[in-house]
Amino acid sequence: MQYQSVMNPNTVIQGDHWRIGVITESLLRLEWSDTATFEDFPTQTIANRDFGVTPQFTVERTPDGITVETPSFRLCYDGHRFSQEGLSVYVKGMPDVKTNTWHYSDSPDGNLRGTARTLDWANGEIPLDTGVLSRDGWAVLDDSAGFTLGNGPTTGDGIPLPTPREHEEIDIYLFCHGHRYTDAMRDFYQLTGQVPLLPRYALGNWWSRFHRYTDDEYLSLVDRFADEHIPFTVAVLDMDWHIVDPDPKYGSGWTGYTWNTDLFPDPQRFLASLHDHGYRVTLNVHPRDGIRAFEDAYPAMASAMGIDPASQTPIEFDPTDPHFLDAYLTMHRELERQGVDFWWIDWQQGSLTRQPGLDPLWSLNHIHYLDSQHDGRWPIAFSRYAGPGSHRYPIGFSGDTIVTWQSLAFQPYFTATASNIGYCWWSHDIGGHMFGYRDEDLEARWYQLGTFSPINRLHSTVSTFSSKEPWNYHGQARTAATQALRLRHALLPYLYTMNWRTHLYGEPLVQPMYWRYSESDTAYAVPDQFSFGTELIVSPIVEPNDGECQRGRATVWMPQGLWFDFFDGRHYRASSKLGRTIEVWRALERMPVFAKAGAIIPMQSWTNNSIDNPAAMHVLVFPGADNSFTMYEDNGVYADVQDGINSPGLCRTQFTWTGSGSTPSFTISPASGNTSSVPESRQWTLTFRGIRETTVHVEHVSADGTKVPIPAEISYDRDTLSLIVRIPTIDTGHTVTVSFPEGANPADNPLVKDAHKVLHDARMPYLTKEQAFSAIAESGVNAIAQFGTMEHTSSSDPQDCSDSHMPDGVRRALAEVLLRD
Repeated sequence: MQYQSVMNPNTVIQGDHWRIGVITESLLRLEWSDTATFEDFPTQTIANRDFGVTPQFTVERTPDGITVETPSFRLCYDGHRFSQEGLSVYVKGMPDVKTNTWHYSDSPDGNLRGTARTLDWANGEIPLDTGVLSRDGWAVLDDSAGFTLGNGPTTGDGIPLPTPREHEEIDIYLFCHGHRYTDAMRDFYQLTGQVPLLPRYALGNWWSRFHRYTDDEYLSLVDRFADEHIPFTVAVLDMDWHIVDPDPKYGSGWTGYTWNTDLFPDPQRFLASLHDHGYRVTLNVHPRDGIRAFEDAYPAMASAMGIDPASQTPIEFDPTDPHFLDAYLTMHRELERQGVDFWWIDWQQGSLTRQPGLDPLWSLNHIHYLDSQHDGRWPIAFSRYAGPGSHRYPIGFSGDTIVTWQSLAFQPYFTATASNIGYCWWSHDIGGHMFGYRDEDLEARWYQLGTFSPINRLHSTVSTFSSKEPWNYHGQARTAATQALRLRHALLPYLYTMNWRTHLYGEPLVQPMYWRYSESDTAYAVPDQFSFGTELIVSPIVEPNDGECQRGRATVWMPQGLWFDFFDGRHYRASSKLGRTIEVWRALERMPVFAKAGAIIPMQSWTNNSIDNPAAMHVLVFPGADNSFTMYEDNGVYADVQDGINSPGLCRTQFTWTGSGSTPSFTISPASGNTSSVPESRQWTLTFRGIRETTVHVEHVSADGTKVPIPAEISYDRDTLSLIVRIPTIDTGHTVTVSFPEGANPADNPLVKDAHKVLHDARMPYLTKEQAFSAIAESGVNAIAQFGTMEHTSSSDPQDCSDSHMPDGVRRALAEVLLRD
């Protein structure tokens, strides 16, 4: 990683014991040192303090102190030790003048929070640390206790180890961005380091289970997944891969680095078989107990540490000792040569090391991530969160949650809010980990959340009853789980493009709604809802289905505009500038996911576990607005990405829906950028969802500029309101255009059909169903006013069977259908 830790001298104002750095027009560094010694080295959190520009600011000195002003803030400071009375910053452009002035050591009451170290044992909501976004307009990042990097020891490969600061000082960063949340996060990422690019395989499905597998059992499971057409790209082996029952004289078996050959007689052959099936492999390790004499690696490590191997003296885990770390990493590399792709660092044993104040978890993340790129490997770590700056070492393991609806209900908020501290690649135990209870509806809803999570990793504890194979469920739950896993894999082109977007522009895949709509109070009032990339919003169902309606419910806020159900193309109109809040009801097979008008979502057709840049593309396109989408692809070689050799290949698609006298069209442009990463030819399936059935004309422009009609296969699916255009394989250097001479307007919502489906599934009197459906067929949306009258209890007459009852959930589900537009 490149550091630029010394502040631009043109941005520094300094006194005897204080120093102020105007890093940007909205980002301040404030330091106080009793010894007049200030920190210029990078720290565990801070990487760059010079952003390459000199912001606009003025300085006014008076006998009473100093005033520093930029277009975003005004700082007043008396020049003495920092105090609430003597140091304040007024943030400009805020609508609420009661809270937009920060005084030193103010409580962050309006902070929008960040994340937490772990969800271990969480059964619902837990407290979260602060982030760098706030409704008050200011937020504080305190780096006073941060260890420094670059002025101390290194490993043999030059990985810097953290060292304590030579002098104590107050060292805080004040974010004064008001409600410009995206700008604040971009400054945060520039200050702390950009989010690394993940390897493509990390964005597929992960299989994980705490279970004492044998190699044959695991490979049989892999074959079953293939037979079921359920794709996975990562195989996670929990701790039973290694010896877990050593002689008691060595201590517990929680820590281990030696294959259990009773279960895996030939580890290298086993790992090669997983690779042949398209999986990457990670192994779980708990490093606390160091390396003991029963380990295969012990003799070499003992010798490297100056210990007589015959003594069987334990080698203590010590992340502060460069000699230990060199031997420790060498041991891991030996295992990697057998076929291990990366490591699951499962540190759960507190925050103490031999260096007071140094968190061993942070050290493990730092060391493992930087070492993981040796020999040109794509760096990746899988570990727990260790404080601000941890986004530089993805991916995060959130810990062992309880299998309950309460746990599921907290995860959407927890995941989105973590982006407020830049931590954007959380991996949860999808489906829950331990305890709790069996509820197949709960599992189906959790799988659906997993599809639209940063990382989708199934996991379960040691139990014969809680394993997450979809065929362990019944009926709709099994179907829903299977469909969710297939959809996640199909979304890889979209996800990988968002991965590049996160890396280049500091835009996490999952964002709270208020990032884009910061002045809308309602955007803060939908904690379960989030943006999923540039095209989608997601509001997962996190409570049981209504028993009478047979559907689950979510409250969705739709910003002003036209929105389409991702799955069936029904459209929703939010006409007000304030947007629209609506209850949406979905049966178990679907969750609420909405595409903006004009949305373009590149997907891939079924290719088993392949993570190759697809030769068969499936693109979802929604009408209603102009839009473009550029898909990013690379060759999967990290060294090429780092050296700039492998700038991504780009595939730009554009939907032109409006224009004076123009014909709507969808265009696939020729591949650009590093086209060596792009297949020479592709087959395209374009699904225009939520569009009226209409005529289309398909042509491509060849390299010599000639327009040639394409004999595309065209069909229409009335269930999903989808016009499907299948284009034969064509050179990716050509332009492809689909035009709509009769227009490309949204389809009418099939109100009567959809209302019939709600009533068909509902558990309620048949007579009431007939009454309600008749009213809907005759009066449409006006039937809502009649639903409340459909209550009748039969008399004592034995021939009076006219009981009528309209359940509240059914009434509300019908209202959604009738009021969509």
